[in-house]
Amino acid sequence: MGIVYWITGLSGSGKSTVGHLLTKCLKEASRPVVYLDGDTLRETLGVIGNYSYGERKKVALTYSRLCKMLADQDLDVVIATVSMFHECHAWNRENLTDYFEIYLRTPLEVLRSRNQKNLFSGAAKDVVGLDIPSEEPLYPDIVIDNHGKSSPEEIVEQILSRRNAHEAR
Repeated sequence: MGIVYWITGLSGSGKSTVGHLLTKCLKEASRPVVYLDGDTLRETLGVIGNYSYGERKKVALTYSRLCKMLADQDLDVVIATVSMFHECHAWNRENLTDYFEIYLRTPLEVLRSRNQKNLFSGAAKDVVGLDIPSEEPLYPDIVIDNHGKSSPEEIVEQILSRRNAHEAR
């Protein structure tokens, strides 16, 4: 079975940057790995434009099932997605044989200063963390406070170090 690295956090927390770099490191270690990004998955699945709470949860659970399908084929999966729903995380823990949850916790002030997708200016609707409440992970395997003080490389090092310690148990 493959490992699912579920990278979650609010928009702008660094999920995609960390996910790409983690994928690169796993490939360099000769792991069969696939990278999934929430934005790209939305486009691929044809669910562009509906960001309501209910639609977000439905899409998150679809991502979970996709990760299971890939991991069951002995692929490691790195997924970068907001998907901050307790129900989704619980499903992952129950159904994914080797699940490793990474929470990139970033203060709203930092997200506003980054504001890469112009989501935190107040003009956008259905933004998780603003008008849609976020459900912070209850039992993440690692929490990384991403204030910008650590480089993406240092964050990936922390993830792999924690994962190796987790695996040794």
